[in-house]
Amino acid sequence: MVFQLPAEKKAELTKLLEAEPYEKVSFSRNGYKLKDGASVSEDAKKAYLYLSCTEEFAKFAHSKLDSMCEKTEPAVQERVIKKIEDEENSAEAGFGAIFG
Repeated sequence: MVFQLPAEKKAELTKLLEAEPYEKVSFSRNGYKLKDGASVSEDAKKAYLYLSCTEEFAKFAHSKLDSMCEKTEPAVQERVIKKIEDEENSAEAGFGAIFG
């Protein structure tokens, strides 16, 4: 899932994401990627939150995020996910070359 919000609300979202990291259901335990729009080749006035999660966690995420964020359009979601996955693959390849 990918959510978007105005870039000026990124600090507020970060507080929410980092709250209660030791709870059984939390963003910290699930994992997330929070990116500025420009860093994922999208609208620079927005921030994008990527969550890879189960249906159960998706319900939790919506309950916490719907007042602050909105889901992105499918085309934008696809591009953001691809960009994040490409970054992760590049990082893994880099570590492989170092520790090869």
